Amino acid sequence: MTAIAAPAQSVANATPGKTRNRVLWTLQIVLGLFFIIASGLPKLVGQADAVHAFETIGWGDWFRYFTGVVEVSGGIGLLVPRLTGPAAAGLSITTVLAAATQIFLLDAPALAPFPLILAVIFAWIAYERRDSFATFTSLVKR
Repeated sequence: MTAIAAPAQSVANATPGKTRNRVLWTLQIVLGLFFIIASGLPKLVGQADAVHAFETIGWGDWFRYFTGVVEVSGGIGLLVPRLTGPAAAGLSITTVLAAATQIFLLDAPALAPFPLILAVIFAWIAYERRDSFATFTSLVKR
């Protein structure tokens, strides 16, 4: 009787999935808290730096509040398993627009790489969490 051994790849493939999931959740928690506490809330409570930046842009307080709500919502979405993919996709777009604002409206192109790096990270999170888009779509259709 001949025994058939399981391929070594199946054991090796199980570990990266678990590790990747842990890396994703770590990034999601850190970035989610960052966008809630350090990025969105200062815009909502009217921190002087945020007010000044949005006065320079010239779009008024409504845009500062809108941006703050988008960032806090995205940060919360990164922490909710059903919303991780859509939240990451939305934050990816938001950070690309933030980089464009730095370059074209605030004349500070040296500050643009940070939001662009975040955009790439959020795009990767959205890709890895693409199964949550179907869950989100079914929630919205109800």
